[in-house]
Amino acid sequence: MIRVDEAMMQRSNAFRCSVAVILGLGLVASASFGQPQAHVFPGNDWERIETPEAVGFSSVRLQALRPWLQALDTTAMIVVVGGRSLFEYGDLSHLSYLGSVRKNILAILYGRYVDNGTIQLSKTLREIGFTDVGGLTDRELDATIDHLLTARSGVYHPASNGGDATNSAPPRGSQRAGTYFLYNNWDFNAAGTVFEKLTGRYVYDALEADLVKPIGMQDFVRARQQKGGDPTRSQHLAYHMWLSTRDVARIGLLMLRDGNWAGQQVVPREWARRIRSVVTPFHELNPPLWRSLGTGNRWAYGYLWWAWDAPKSSGAFVGAYAGMGFGGQFITVLPELDLVIAHKTDTTQPSPHAQRQRSVSGAEYNAILRLLIAARCPDGQCS
Repeated sequence: MIRVDEAMMQRSNAFRCSVAVILGLGLVASASFGQPQAHVFPGNDWERIETPEAVGFSSVRLQALRPWLQALDTTAMIVVVGGRSLFEYGDLSHLSYLGSVRKNILAILYGRYVDNGTIQLSKTLREIGFTDVGGLTDRELDATIDHLLTARSGVYHPASNGGDATNSAPPRGSQRAGTYFLYNNWDFNAAGTVFEKLTGRYVYDALEADLVKPIGMQDFVRARQQKGGDPTRSQHLAYHMWLSTRDVARIGLLMLRDGNWAGQQVVPREWARRIRSVVTPFHELNPPLWRSLGTGNRWAYGYLWWAWDAPKSSGAFVGAYAGMGFGGQFITVLPELDLVIAHKTDTTQPSPHAQRQRSVSGAEYNAILRLLIAARCPDGQCS
């Protein structure tokens, strides 16, 4: 096994080599990012773009991505432009844990039920008879469903699972609902329970009927989907999901097309736009550490989706939004480039580079984004 310090050095060298190849091709930054005219959707499988130059990308620059990906713990990645596959790496059919990208999917599932009035976002936890282990305070019961979806509930009850920022939560009862953002799994898990309570549908049944089948996911296995968490801490369990990289890309394309899939409005158009819009700007993220971690991209938060906030939401990142999960689960949508990126890391597998499990950091993924955007030749000058 390669030691961690050696692995990091190899990754750094691979990144420098990739950048050198791309920049050595005479890349000049351009503010012009034209989009393909026609909307294309995959059928049983993704149609592949045989000549990247035809859609404004350099074949050589794209291939320069591979040494960087090989130096990382990436399991698979697909880049989709105009509804067709531009770049593929790894086993795109491999099923693995989605991490927090499950929350992005829940936000999508809410859409039709908000639209038909089954779920009213203004309803409070009190009004829908919501509770948890040990009960909720009167102030906590003032939180609405909208507050759960935007992580602004002010409820700091322990969550059934970790992986959030509740260790930095204010004291219970100290924040009025809707006034304070905290990335916390209690809100996210409670949103899953609320969905089931008000729709009368198990979240995985809704996932299969409302999303998997309409957009033709290729690798979905219902039996792999299962909830987890400690019910003695909270009765609201995490709705964990396992999907393949190429199926995650279909979700990104659905969002890019404002909820429309080949002429069928799978998600209400306005809802698809609403959930990816900024609710909590970068400077209001809590705990403050999240602001320093997101400084390079200036993440903001919407309805269970992350979005680029001004002034970083410019150039290729105008209107961009993303889902991010533990260990290297990413879905990124760049509307300005008509582009979707799905990146997965199977964190149950050992790393080929170090004595640990596979993991790709946010910084490493951001390097992938930079290299990918640098592979553009929007004016057709790809030499």
